[in-house]
Amino acid sequence: MISSLHGVVLLATTDQVIVEVGGVGFSVAVPADVAHTATVGERILLHTSLIVREDALSLYGFADREELEIFGLLISVTGVGPKSALGVLSHLTVDQIAEAVTSEDDAPFRRVSGIGPKTAKLIVLQLAGKVHPVAPSSRAASAGPADITTQVTAALIGLGWSEKVAAEAAAQTAAEATDAERSSVAALLRRTLALLGPAQGGQSRV
Repeated sequence: MISSLHGVVLLATTDQVIVEVGGVGFSVAVPADVAHTATVGERILLHTSLIVREDALSLYGFADREELEIFGLLISVTGVGPKSALGVLSHLTVDQIAEAVTSEDDAPFRRVSGIGPKTAKLIVLQLAGKVHPVAPSSRAASAGPADITTQVTAALIGLGWSEKVAAEAAAQTAAEATDAERSSVAALLRRTLALLGPAQGGQSRV
């Protein structure tokens, strides 16, 4: 079992990275936020799950153990395969998934490509009691006015970014912004767009 990889990024696309470890390049399917932040030539640490099929061995990689654990729970749900589970984790954070399950709200899952209404309901039912929202971190607490960050997140989603990437980028920018920037939607949005760079929607990063 390959449980983690730590090496140099050789290639990064919208949903995959190739990581060189000991002279061997490993192709790893990853959530959108991991693919977006992966930089060719720099080192990366991925927590991985090896899926064994009759005709293939596929690696799926995540930024932290929490995402890896949620991935394992998602693929245990009837009708959810590795690609669909990866799609969920590309659109929703671990906390957003936990909040949706806890509140019995299947709408966030229905917005993920490949997840139909029945499967969305099964995710909520079969993950009930297995995931729980965590208390806001100190970083989130210092992220500035919640309404400003929420508006910036909504604007980014409207521009084509996933909920997950938008929320994380807005929170990071708010935490690093000046007081003046945190009080203005336009200023915080400009700073967040500068952080995200030109890559958007389905564009590749090579």
